[in-house]
Amino acid sequence: MTLEQFKKKMKKIPDGPGVYFFLGAKKEVLYIGKATSLRSRVRSYFSPDLAKARGPLLVKMLEKATTIDWRETDSVLEALLLEANLIKSHKPKHNTDLKDDKSWNYIVITKEDFPIIRYVRGRELAMQDPDDYLHTFGPFPHGLQLKAAMKIIRKIFPYRDDKCVPNSGKPCFNRHIGLCPGVCTGEISKTDYRKIIRRITLLFQGKKLELIKSLEKDMKVAAKTEDFEEAARLRGQIFALQHIQDVSLIKDEYRSTGSAVGNTRIEAYDIAHMGGTAVVGVMVVVEDGHPNKDQYRKFKIKTAKGGDDAGSLKEVLTRRLSHDEWPMPRVIAVDGSTAQINAATKVLEEHGIQIPVIGVVKDEKHRPRSIQGKREVIAGRERDILLANAEAHRFAITYHKKLRNPLRGL
Repeated sequence: MTLEQFKKKMKKIPDGPGVYFFLGAKKEVLYIGKATSLRSRVRSYFSPDLAKARGPLLVKMLEKATTIDWRETDSVLEALLLEANLIKSHKPKHNTDLKDDKSWNYIVITKEDFPIIRYVRGRELAMQDPDDYLHTFGPFPHGLQLKAAMKIIRKIFPYRDDKCVPNSGKPCFNRHIGLCPGVCTGEISKTDYRKIIRRITLLFQGKKLELIKSLEKDMKVAAKTEDFEEAARLRGQIFALQHIQDVSLIKDEYRSTGSAVGNTRIEAYDIAHMGGTAVVGVMVVVEDGHPNKDQYRKFKIKTAKGGDDAGSLKEVLTRRLSHDEWPMPRVIAVDGSTAQINAATKVLEEHGIQIPVIGVVKDEKHRPRSIQGKREVIAGRERDILLANAEAHRFAITYHKKLRNPLRGL
């Protein structure tokens, strides 16, 4: 699909949330994505630096695409759920090529008297018996946003998790904060809990209107039997569904594409630990010369051995690249020299992504001594690279100290 073809459709593409499709010559679905702003997100695919920003696989997809289609949604949360349902039904080649099946994210509902709703990764799901689950929803490409979405859903429809023991008489932690309906304390029957599960199921299936009608019907029954407390609770759920507060899922599309003309995004990474213990990694972002603290990210190191800074950096970058909803940078800056540069470059190559990696070398007092990497990449960006590196070091040390001393800053 050419830029000229896209421009003809541009005025028709809405500016609100939804799901978009790139279609091939036979109207087959090549790729599915979701967006806070459909117009802004689709526009990003026609920027001159798409290959660097999003990788060669998406460039190949765009070469095959002949048209674009979309579906609007009332919220970003509904776009996220719709995206997963459509990927499951269509299995677009370029979605599956971009991500290993085992790294997808899923939500499962167990087969029990009081079903548990659980977040699982594809590799975990592949090892389990599908008959253990009442429902499986997914795949969800965006793990971080899925977790944020589940927090929103659980506030509307409290449910049981693994830490809740049915009818134990001891309220679980989530019961205290209103996120468990009282399975642990015996306050809710199996029948009423099943209603909650059905409501969550309808929401995940994209049947919001059917869900609202069901809630309205139950609310009228509760009011008729003078169960006014239940009627008020159901009214609150209806209101919440009609006014979904999904600010945590909303991204500024200019920032989230990372490919707008003139946008210079640098991501810097640093590892912090003390003698190989409490190892953490961080990602910070500098855009157009200014720190974008909303997009800073923290990582607890899970697999790399303590003291292996290059291994920890590879783990952080691998986990970062699993979030294709995060913007891609123009430049990646790491704290260190050849070992760190090579570690980061290897991870990028394994993902088919070409982004230049720059290393900031420090002296014995941890002051910048030199910047290593391609001169043409560094030229004109020295200040921004050093700013990003300094922010990464500050952020990593702060996070590390907080883990070592949880009371710090209270």
